[in-house]
Amino acid sequence: MPARIVRARKNRSRSGAVCAPLPIICTCPESAATVLNDLRELGPTFFFAPPAIFENLLTRVTIRMEDAGAIKRWLYRFFMGVARRSGSRIMDGQDVPLLDRLLYALGRLVVYEPLKNTLGFSRVRICYTAGEAIGPDMFDFYRSLGMNMKQLYGQTEASVFIAMQADGEVRRDAVGTPAPQVEIKIAESGEVLFRSPGVFLEYYKNPKATAETKTPDGWVHTGDAGYLDRDGQLKIIDRAKDVGRLKDGSLFAPKYIENKLKFFPYIREAVAFGAGRERVCAFINIDMAAVGDWAERRNIAYGSYQELAARPEVYALIRANVEEVNRDLAADPHMAAAQIARFLILPKELDADDGELTRTRKVRRGFIAERYDTLVDALYSGRDHVDLKMEVRFEDGRTGAIRGRVRIEEARTFPPAQPRDAAAPLGRKAA
Repeated sequence: MPARIVRARKNRSRSGAVCAPLPIICTCPESAATVLNDLRELGPTFFFAPPAIFENLLTRVTIRMEDAGAIKRWLYRFFMGVARRSGSRIMDGQDVPLLDRLLYALGRLVVYEPLKNTLGFSRVRICYTAGEAIGPDMFDFYRSLGMNMKQLYGQTEASVFIAMQADGEVRRDAVGTPAPQVEIKIAESGEVLFRSPGVFLEYYKNPKATAETKTPDGWVHTGDAGYLDRDGQLKIIDRAKDVGRLKDGSLFAPKYIENKLKFFPYIREAVAFGAGRERVCAFINIDMAAVGDWAERRNIAYGSYQELAARPEVYALIRANVEEVNRDLAADPHMAAAQIARFLILPKELDADDGELTRTRKVRRGFIAERYDTLVDALYSGRDHVDLKMEVRFEDGRTGAIRGRVRIEEARTFPPAQPRDAAAPLGRKAA
């Protein structure tokens, strides 16, 4: 049930007169399964959510559009192409050809506004995502619909705000410039540090942790790796502890790669490997609902997740997604060397009950590498398949076993599009 909360402060009009307190209605969905219906019922004007919510919404949209009639599918694909070209540019006040402006206005009537209404975003004035990196392509999708979506970077230790995006300065691959009175610098290791008037005093009864996190002169270690570009925008690559180097010294940021893969509705989870190795390889978890719907429309028979994941048609579908990610990585001067050379589709979904995910659905990369060490070895040995037998735990506590042959596929890689020295050097500082 919605709960009404009234702000403690009083508002003032432009003339200085004191106005009535501003009411805020905070709401929660009934359950994870009812989020889409609840959004439509509530019609929020401000929406704040982690990337996982936006991923789920986009997957539902894709499934519904694939099931739509031929005319509706054509209209959706045509006008989403217009939106990708012009939507964000129109919102930011940039120059857009007259024809694209007219097409975009028509698209609002026939596609964008009906779609936003279906998602429950018809009244949204501003939309923020934070908590984890969002895939750039997914970010572009929502902004192209005309939603003023922005990224926010913060931590509890900072009283939330570290960096934020201003209107007209929204970037798909960055989280904005430092918030007012916040300083950001990049350590030699690539870790992001900040200090501000909002920095926490100490961890409760834990001076050791405080000393490890906060320097004597007030700088706080975020635990994230990133850099400041030439415009002063902060770009977060990954958790500092997860960022590594390939054997040739090239940067390897697994979460950055995984988020790009998860933009595609057919990929639910991904785990990238490559630290200390000559090339990057990946595990893929398909999205059962999206791929199942795709398979049914093509009369592809399957009886379980394991059977569907092993189908050659599904491998071809996922390979196309992987190669599109590689094409994007080739254009990134920092990540061009980290393209995915080989991949496999896991015969089971990664599960928190098996210890493979946290309860908030974050990948436990180290645990997965140990549990599936035979698969990791096969990826780097050049083999085209591996026989797997492993134990799984069911929701009722029972255990079982999965046996089967896992196929390994090669993916096409692309030459770097730009020299690697195009970004700002580490150690740059902004205030």
